[in-house]
Amino acid sequence: MAIFGGLTAMQVVALAGYELLLFAGAFFLVGALDDVLVDLHYLWRRIIGKARTPRVDRGALLGHPLKGVAAVMIPTWREAEVIGATVRHALTVWNQAELRLYVGCYCNDPQTVQAVAMAAQGDPRLRLVIHDRHGPTSKADCLNRLFAAMCVDERRSGQRVRMVLMHDAEDMVDPVALPLLDQAMTGLDFIQMPVLPEPQADSPWVAGHYCDEFAEAHGKSMVVRDALGAGLPAAGVGCAFARDVLDLVASRNGTADAPFASQSLTEDYELGLKIAELGGKSAFLRVRGDNGELVATRACFPARVNEAVRQKTRWVHGIALQGWDRMGWTGRLTERWMRLRDRRGPLAALVMAAAYVFMILGVILWLGDAVGLLVLPEPGPLAKALLLVNFAAFVWRAIWRCAFAWREYGTTEAMRALLRIPVSNIIAILAGRRALVAYWRTLKGEPPHWEKTVHRTHPALLRNTEPTA
Repeated sequence: MAIFGGLTAMQVVALAGYELLLFAGAFFLVGALDDVLVDLHYLWRRIIGKARTPRVDRGALLGHPLKGVAAVMIPTWREAEVIGATVRHALTVWNQAELRLYVGCYCNDPQTVQAVAMAAQGDPRLRLVIHDRHGPTSKADCLNRLFAAMCVDERRSGQRVRMVLMHDAEDMVDPVALPLLDQAMTGLDFIQMPVLPEPQADSPWVAGHYCDEFAEAHGKSMVVRDALGAGLPAAGVGCAFARDVLDLVASRNGTADAPFASQSLTEDYELGLKIAELGGKSAFLRVRGDNGELVATRACFPARVNEAVRQKTRWVHGIALQGWDRMGWTGRLTERWMRLRDRRGPLAALVMAAAYVFMILGVILWLGDAVGLLVLPEPGPLAKALLLVNFAAFVWRAIWRCAFAWREYGTTEAMRALLRIPVSNIIAILAGRRALVAYWRTLKGEPPHWEKTVHRTHPALLRNTEPTA
């Protein structure tokens, strides 16, 4: 029966499927070329020996004195279940006297305050800072409160902090990360170290897809970005800033003691790029210990779909949408290229959604052809070329994803990495849609809403809690 312009329902489906194929195929091709450029640059640096990960003697670094005071800042809100293990771990494996651990809590969150106080066990290096505002405000606001407390301590002691580190409430720091950052900070303003999500037996697919993404992003993409001299985004954990550059950022913000952008959902990302805009020197510090283990911050990432979508909504909203508004497109060609890569999340989500709809329509059309409801025409040369090239690009991407997962997590996780690609795509689609809705609300005057990530720890993360030498 004809339903539209003389076309049957199956013919309308076939037409829609063809248009979706052209749309998704064209944009997938553009994205594939973008990724291949990064891949080829990384391969070239590997060939000439400039992308190899150096090794350090862990034994020689453990407990090594620092060149100055290092302030570690951990903002919290309702983290009573995880913050105790985090504080105990950090104070144990980082036994340097120069360490100052600032943990920010809210006055209406007594459970977290109690957990921090109990974990400290009288260690004088801990600074428990209770925010006078009711939480949650925002991560940046809590960080600014910690920064203000640090400034007060500096004035009281007459000793200026040398570098400031940022971590989250569930992070398990590497025992040699602090002395490594201390040594590398000379002549630099910002350093980012790798982040390694922990595989979780009860969530091999949702939590596991973070393993794949971070293994590749912090094993290749950040290496290339650093080599190109583009601004490095801070991950919010495992990052260190020279004390002076934070004063410079605060001055640019029009304040004396607030370097973190309280209106941004991704203040860490923005801070890294601001430092580059101000002429600061940044570096991505990727090294392995003599045992082959990567020196990195380890943590359990969200294990449920709704939690992962909420977290990635904040990332897409803050980086792609707010980042466009707040940071613009300044800088050299390589800088703009990297910002374009950062901000392609909403478009990528739309393209992936179109591709999955095309796959569903393709099954319907195949069934229609099989039962004689429709005779599918032979695909044209353009459609064939798009399908072939994009299939090759998918295989290329899958090989890279599996290779980096294998390097950090072994064969089992590498095999799962291939199967987790659809999981990663679906979460990205849901987060992209949700971020666009949230951004639309801000355009109508509603302030950005901060949705805190649900944190948890894991016994496997406590393997390095033995006292340092």
